[in-house]
Amino acid sequence: MRISLRRISQKANQPPGTPAYVGAEEATPTVISVIDYDAEHYETKTITQVEEAFPFKETPSVTWLNIAGLRGIESIERIAHQYDIHPLVIEDILNTNQRPKVDVFDKYIFIVLRMMRFDETQKTFTHEQVSLILGPRFVITFNERPNDVLDGLRNRIRNQEGRIRKFGPDYLAYALIDVICDQYFALMERIGESVEEIEDTVMGKPSQSLVQEIHRLKRELISLRKSTWPLREALGTLIREEHDLIQNTTFPYLRDLYDHTIQIIDMIETSRDMLSGLLDIYLSSVSNRMNEVMKVLTIIATIFIPLTFIAGIYGMNFEFMPELHWAWGYPAACSVMLAVVIVMLVYFRRKKWL
Repeated sequence: MRISLRRISQKANQPPGTPAYVGAEEATPTVISVIDYDAEHYETKTITQVEEAFPFKETPSVTWLNIAGLRGIESIERIAHQYDIHPLVIEDILNTNQRPKVDVFDKYIFIVLRMMRFDETQKTFTHEQVSLILGPRFVITFNERPNDVLDGLRNRIRNQEGRIRKFGPDYLAYALIDVICDQYFALMERIGESVEEIEDTVMGKPSQSLVQEIHRLKRELISLRKSTWPLREALGTLIREEHDLIQNTTFPYLRDLYDHTIQIIDMIETSRDMLSGLLDIYLSSVSNRMNEVMKVLTIIATIFIPLTFIAGIYGMNFEFMPELHWAWGYPAACSVMLAVVIVMLVYFRRKKWL
């Protein structure tokens, strides 16, 4: 994802709390959707006017307000004003370079996450910032662009699958974080498959393209590591924080999610070590192949040294030389050369140089 440096420099000249979008230049327009539910009823709608979302704030049911696309700064500001969100929080939401974190306020909890997944069309890893605000009866999410990753969670709410319709907004926040963590597991599975393919190729026919693939995977692992380590710290903060917005029934799920982040970190470290080992194996393999080539060339050069000597001696045009006018001189010289080659090959074989 390319970030506009011009926007970052412009933001640096503004006072703290000034809302300004900092992120990918190809960001999509803002689309607002609402899901309101409890154990008995379910309602969903796409918002065309920001004011349509405000009545849901007063409902006793759980409201999930999702804002996809951060270009509509005015709409986001109006939502922030309605829900009494601090200007610095809005600034962090619009600045998509944030690391995962948790900020605890009196009336709400602000959570920043990094969503990473594999783009099947472009065959590359993509990442985006997902900001989450957990309130008394609502959860507000801010995505850089619309995505289908959360569709499974929406279907669970609509079809009353699992516990989500019976629990409060804190469980919804947990479910959202869990979906993002599941994407990490999916990425690690794909990376693991790529590592196995590289391992098989390194052992068979290593090529220069393997080095590029290894470095690409290592860069992806670094991005994953930058997302998972702060995520573990953020979940630890949620677990330790005694806040009225988090019910006791949700803590076991958060602890389980914390364990998942530790597993992901272990998988990342293991994959990084394997890639480093495969790179060492590749370099050793290339070095060994080079040594084999140099050994063969050295043996060939060594064999031709005495042959060159003999040919050089008998190639001199002196008039008085032994065997110069001998009829069998040429066959004798070739026979001596052949005998030298045979003796040297036998000697090299006994020394196990061949």
